[in-house]
Amino acid sequence: MRKYQTLLFDVDNTLLDFSAAEDEALRLLFEDQDFPLTDEVKDQYKKINQSLWRLFEEGKIDRDTVMNTRHSRLFKEYGREVDGALLESKYRNYLREGHQLVDGAFELISHLHNHFDLYIVTNGDSETQHKRLKDSCLYPFFKEIFVSDEIGFQKPQKEFFDYVFARIPNFSVEKGIIIGDSLSADIKGGYLSGIDSCWINPEMLPNDTNIIPTYQIQKLDELYHILHV
Repeated sequence: MRKYQTLLFDVDNTLLDFSAAEDEALRLLFEDQDFPLTDEVKDQYKKINQSLWRLFEEGKIDRDTVMNTRHSRLFKEYGREVDGALLESKYRNYLREGHQLVDGAFELISHLHNHFDLYIVTNGDSETQHKRLKDSCLYPFFKEIFVSDEIGFQKPQKEFFDYVFARIPNFSVEKGIIIGDSLSADIKGGYLSGIDSCWINPEMLPNDTNIIPTYQIQKLDELYHILHV
């Protein structure tokens, strides 16, 4: 079986528990707005947010549109007009404090960095992602952190990966693999850029797309077997 050298890790819901960080940030934001955060409201927010990020990944809207309209769109659903950019600023301040780890993430990364070249490849806000990685104590294990906000392209765009590959010393596509939870961003990005991919699918959701990962795992510790460490 192929021996990898360069491991490209996604961040949210791959190494850091973004769902937990998001829930806490939303709770604090809605508390600040004196608006009840019910399960229905939370589900509606996630639906709006995911649809906007999907359009961003497809290159149809820019990142600012995602961030500055998702809250205003949500509140509009409930008859309230708000300043989307202002709420986004407050939300990001809360979100930056969320650095909960996915089970087994620290143990895995601290072990793998002795055997592989580790890099972060993530969409999102640069300041937020850097801070969360530092607060989680994962930051020192990675040779470089690549964030779409800094690059100007996002996963799954080939340009994002071209940028990353050009900045990894002696990079070989045959020895690289991307590991992440998103079929549309991580796994599709791996396919478009010609490297192997590992889809982290904790709930074993069905894959109804034509995007086929090289590997599929349910838990992070299954990577030990794939990577032979």
